[in-house]
Amino acid sequence: MARRRISMRRAKEILRLKHELGLANRQIASALKMSHVTVGTYLKLAESSGIGWPLAAEVTDSRLVELLRSSSRPPEAAARPLPDMDWVYREMKKKHVTLYLLWEEYRKEHPDGYKYTRFCEYYKRFKCKQEVSLRQEYKAGERMFVDWAGDTITVWDVDTGESRQASLFVAVLGASNYTFARAFENRQQPLWIEAHVLAWEFFGGAAKLTIPDNEKTGVTTAGRYEMDVHRTYEELAQHYGTVVIPARPGEPKDKAKVESAVLNAERRILAVLRDRKFFSLWELNAAIEMALKDLNERPFQKMPGNRKLLFEQVERSTLTPLPLTRYEVATWTKAKVNIDYHIQVDWHLYSVPCHLVNEPVEVRMTSRTVEIIHDGQRVALHQRSYLRGKATTEEMHRPTGHQRHMTWTPERLMEWAGNAIGNNGRQVASRIMEDQPHPERGYRACLGLIRLVRKYGAERTERACLKAVNADACSYRSVDSILKTGLDRPSLDSEICMTIASHENIRGADYYNENIERNGKHAE
Repeated sequence: MARRRISMRRAKEILRLKHELGLANRQIASALKMSHVTVGTYLKLAESSGIGWPLAAEVTDSRLVELLRSSSRPPEAAARPLPDMDWVYREMKKKHVTLYLLWEEYRKEHPDGYKYTRFCEYYKRFKCKQEVSLRQEYKAGERMFVDWAGDTITVWDVDTGESRQASLFVAVLGASNYTFARAFENRQQPLWIEAHVLAWEFFGGAAKLTIPDNEKTGVTTAGRYEMDVHRTYEELAQHYGTVVIPARPGEPKDKAKVESAVLNAERRILAVLRDRKFFSLWELNAAIEMALKDLNERPFQKMPGNRKLLFEQVERSTLTPLPLTRYEVATWTKAKVNIDYHIQVDWHLYSVPCHLVNEPVEVRMTSRTVEIIHDGQRVALHQRSYLRGKATTEEMHRPTGHQRHMTWTPERLMEWAGNAIGNNGRQVASRIMEDQPHPERGYRACLGLIRLVRKYGAERTERACLKAVNADACSYRSVDSILKTGLDRPSLDSEICMTIASHENIRGADYYNENIERNGKHAE
């Protein structure tokens, strides 16, 4: 072909002047103000490609260009197969795949195929023909874009007739445009987190990056260069193996994909359901699910397939697998450990290791657990309790002295008294416990009773306890007094008895027995 191409209008004129008027090449060149060599070249190209005059109705300008170009190549070049650009486009979305790698695979299959430069030119032309929303290149499994739709959906209450507005959450994968949508009661953080969980479960995995807008439920501080992600949102991302990278403020290109997805959801879901009246969120989401299915299976306008098919072929296998356990929404708060080694969270007390008294801690709460973190390390984990004003205490969190005190029970103290003193000591300890309005008030008295063994020995203490039981004076003070005065000694009792028995002024038991018998006979 001539180095300088002419317009198709002038190429058609060359054919007309040649075939209709029968002019020579130089005459045609003179009439069209061009070189006769160019005229001869185009006539040869038309002849080699089988182009006659008049042109067939199906031969458009673009078709005429294609025919002339194909005829301008050598016979062996014209036979070279054109690469399947639909396949190239899909493969380029896969991780680590490059255009050069695909060209190498193409040349292995077709050794006489196009060079790399021409291969790239064909691919560039193909991309330019695709729809606008697919022009940005995203690797499969790389990005998931999320946002709330601007418009809301009305849900009516059957009983009261009142209405409320439900918000539509939209998530879309970058490579395949596969879309997830669901309605929620509000846009608060618990439902924002739940929406992400449901989206990942819908896709069957998580993308490497999650791109939200600057929602306050997810981003605490928005900036062009630095952003602070909410602690709960960041924890959610870690649980599912993804990274949250919010879109930059004032940069719509960062979230163009989700903006397009939201627009499609509004047109293909909200607009389709505009005339329906919903009386529950469940009913609304059931309708959204049907409309979403139609959206994902709707054929592309400028390329073969649809969103679902492209997702199945290209993106599903590249997603990070879901974790074994579903993320449970957690809330974070801060607290300070009180002097009684407990913190108060939601009007309930939870214990912390006693060495952290007066230290600040972070608290992570779910519906079932309370996790206490100090200096980045978990120091306590409790089952969550909703009893206001009560306490949940782990025994190992108490000081050693408190642990020993908490092991004191009435039964254990009575057993200690029985082992340390004897059966009478156990009986005194039991009576001490019974006489107190609460057992803990008798703990000190029982411990004091047991400690008497150290000073007086187990034998004397046991005899003192026997005297206290006989005198119905079962208390620590009574036993202590008996021991201090020596009333527990058996020698004193025998001396007193012997002295009484030998005294001349003592009449003895026999005298009184005889007197009773004598008085009885006299009465008769």
